[in-house]
Amino acid sequence: GKRIFHSNRWSSQAASPTSARSSGHSEMQTTSLSSAPSSRPPSAPPPPPPHVAFPSLRRRDLLLLSASPLPLALSPAAASARGLFRMPPPGLANRYFLVRAGESVYEGQGLLRTNPVAKTSVDSGLSPAGRRQAARAALELRRLGACEDDCWIWPSITQRAYQAAEIIAAANSINRSKIVPEYSFLDARGLGAYEGKRLEALPEA
Repeated sequence: GKRIFHSNRWSSQAASPTSARSSGHSEMQTTSLSSAPSSRPPSAPPPPPPHVAFPSLRRRDLLLLSASPLPLALSPAAASARGLFRMPPPGLANRYFLVRAGESVYEGQGLLRTNPVAKTSVDSGLSPAGRRQAARAALELRRLGACEDDCWIWPSITQRAYQAAEIIAAANSINRSKIVPEYSFLDARGLGAYEGKRLEALPEA
């Protein structure tokens, strides 16, 4: 007798149905599979993504990139640039007036007192003559128009200097909040061994 094998593979040509008789008892029909093309054209596979080659960076390159300044493309155009520093700066309108504080009580007694410890002492304040001197200076500043628009007063923290600043502020209608004490740069020069001695007893320096 004949044996018939059924294959599930697709053939390149159409197979015709065949029949066979097995051992003279029954007839088996094989299934034919057609590979004829369909009416819909097969779709083409999508193109592979473009290959982008990234440069290999070392750790040193990354550190240099992080430390480099911003590119010039981020800077504004020359026509729209602001904040350029010019020397000398144009249009400065500040005026500065240097005023010596009036006579202190120590000076009225003919004593030298330059120790910073005594700067805020009552005896370092203005004497009666020193108050008159500060008042004349305040009136002169008003005549010069020193505080017509606005002004600030920077006195030393020596008692007489701060008292003179208060007199000047009152005569020129300046708020006390505009008095800013300077703690060290306006101090008088210390005289060391001559401290506390009388002026007439000292040789002329």
